[in-house]
Amino acid sequence: MKPKLLWIKADELYPLNSGGKIRTYNMMVQLKNHYDITYFTLKEPGSAPTPNISDYSDHQVFARWKDNKNSKISVFTDVAKNVIATSLPYVIDKYTTDAIQQTLRTLLENSTFDVVVCDFLSLSVNLTALPKKKDTTYILFQHNVESYIWERHYKNAGNPVSKIFYKNQWERFSSFEQKTCQWFDGVIAVSDFDKDVFINEFGLTNVLGHVETGVNLEFFAEIPRKPVDNSLVFLGSMDWMPNIDGIEDFIKHCYPLIKTAVPDVTLTILGRNPPEKITQLSETDTSITVTGTVDDVRPYLAASAASIVPLRIGGGTRIKIFETMAAGLPVISTTIGAEGLPITHGENIMIADDHKQFAEATVSLLKDNLQAADIAKNGYHLVKENYSWQTVTQDFVDMLNTARNK
Repeated sequence: MKPKLLWIKADELYPLNSGGKIRTYNMMVQLKNHYDITYFTLKEPGSAPTPNISDYSDHQVFARWKDNKNSKISVFTDVAKNVIATSLPYVIDKYTTDAIQQTLRTLLENSTFDVVVCDFLSLSVNLTALPKKKDTTYILFQHNVESYIWERHYKNAGNPVSKIFYKNQWERFSSFEQKTCQWFDGVIAVSDFDKDVFINEFGLTNVLGHVETGVNLEFFAEIPRKPVDNSLVFLGSMDWMPNIDGIEDFIKHCYPLIKTAVPDVTLTILGRNPPEKITQLSETDTSITVTGTVDDVRPYLAASAASIVPLRIGGGTRIKIFETMAAGLPVISTTIGAEGLPITHGENIMIADDHKQFAEATVSLLKDNLQAADIAKNGYHLVKENYSWQTVTQDFVDMLNTARNK
């Protein structure tokens, strides 16, 4: 009989339109070979059934919750309440409710699990408020160092009001993240960099290690490459603030320099739920296309000459870099954009951190087909030889076993 695992995550895994969902989905598909999995997640009342949920779990438990993100007034009201009424970070407070906690309490009181995995910090307060069960091992799966993300938001914010808010959230997360990590029996990171932060800066003694980012090579190989000359693509969830910040900064400071050198350059912004200020970019510049949510990113990648990752803020690892490498594209990234990945500048990726250098590296790949082909080939071989989901998940299983046997 397989041991029982409870996986706790705030969102369902379809559609697979974010790095966190892609990582969790592919790992859980593999984990089903090792564990009997119950998936605990949130669901809006009246929403449609979750497709393909049995791909990655044997049992499912849904807690009632409604996201107010589509109402600007509701979001503003919730943020104001958070700043005044609680010490929790806003993105934790919004997922902390009596209904969620009671659903989780009932599940844990009536069921026995060998392992409980909290995927991201989002729902962690609902779990840590409950008593631990003696024979259960509690694991926190940290896809980012969350406090680092908020610190970088604060340092890069131009608006004075935003800067005050980001500093407040950074300070809250710095305390909350460290304290919450300590509650768990084990913490698993997604990069060696994050692991070292948890150990050396947070002082954690329960860090089990890190799992690499995986990629499904066969999936991306199904669409043959037919790149259009001088076409750039940015791949990433456009409702994630670091991506919005990165692409805005790129278009303001780098894109004009690139257009001077390559007048017929184009840019496709490929990702779900872009805000209005991003969709408007294509209205003011016809060389820019904003796709919004798409069913399949592969045709867009196959038609692009190079991928850009101009992030100034972020954490964890950039699963989208490995995906674009698997699709055969050369990648230009900032150091933060590729943070946590075992890449080498000039060999399997181009790294540039100031606007002029980023523009020059992009122009170089667009104009030098041999250099672009070498970078793309080496990037593809990097992911092919090291980062299958089966290998990544086995490392995760080994860490769970280590924690269970302590």
